[in-house]
Amino acid sequence: MAEQPLILIVEDEPANLNVLDLLLRQMGYRTFCAHDGLEAKEFMEKELPDLVLTDVMMPRMDGYELCTWIKSNPITRLIPVVLLTGLNRLDDKIHGIETGADDFLTKPFEHVELRARITSLLKLKSFTDELENAEGVIFSLALAVEVKDHYTQGHCFRLSQHGMEVGRRLGLDDDMLQAIRRGGILHDIGKIGIPDRILLKPGPLTGSEREIMRAHPEKGEGICKPLHTLAPALPIIRNHHERVDGNGYPDGLKSDEIHIGAKIIAAVDLFDALVTDRPYREALPFREALRILQAARDDGHLDKDVTRVLVGFVSEIAERWVSDEFTHNIFKKVF
Repeated sequence: MAEQPLILIVEDEPANLNVLDLLLRQMGYRTFCAHDGLEAKEFMEKELPDLVLTDVMMPRMDGYELCTWIKSNPITRLIPVVLLTGLNRLDDKIHGIETGADDFLTKPFEHVELRARITSLLKLKSFTDELENAEGVIFSLALAVEVKDHYTQGHCFRLSQHGMEVGRRLGLDDDMLQAIRRGGILHDIGKIGIPDRILLKPGPLTGSEREIMRAHPEKGEGICKPLHTLAPALPIIRNHHERVDGNGYPDGLKSDEIHIGAKIIAAVDLFDALVTDRPYREALPFREALRILQAARDDGHLDKDVTRVLVGFVSEIAERWVSDEFTHNIFKKVF
């Protein structure tokens, strides 16, 4: 039997805290009581509740600050937060909305209203958890491609992390950076359907084998498309093999027609392939990899702005080592 939802109650007035605790336990929920935002934060760093019910006016860390912390943390931001407040001014409610609060209850509140709002938010939370679980399965499939080939282990993680860094340096917003993170991890998920004899072939591919390999972006998009939360990453998954001169695949897009995230992952993907060992060759020295990267920019393969930022970024990393002899052996562990 599934455990009952856990509700974190945050209230500095002992009488109010005891009433809420008793009421929620009578409704069948598990509870944890905190006396201010800092105590609640310390609890959430150890255990994640299903819902947070918090007073606004509290010492040390008030409800607004707690809500801001919860909603800015990737691990906790999907947890519903209800603000309990005796403040009725419009400015106070707007402040609560700006911190990311999911609902408000004005003191003194009706028990029936409290029950209804908690039930509604917990139902929404369960739907969110189901989506996260489905998303987790897809991410696991993407990483399963890497497990097949020890040469590419860590490749998706590097692309997501360093693709995001290039995006930050280009001034992209948080939503786009999230799409790049997901696109970097999932860009090759379509290879799950490529036969191992082709995927792991140590030599050049034949024409027919190349066509099969080139189908992986569309296959990847098809795998991820049913999950709406991955919609922002779909252009990255589908178009990370496009070229700015229009000679890429699968759609032959040109320049500004290509999603910026796809341009970034294309550049990071190429560089990662150059500086890591592959079945058909050893990792290239850093300077040689940079030369090829810049040549790819000049011949119409990669976007000029993306390449400029990527070159600057990887050059900063490479400065930690004094020669290519060390760089090409160690760089792949960092990049």
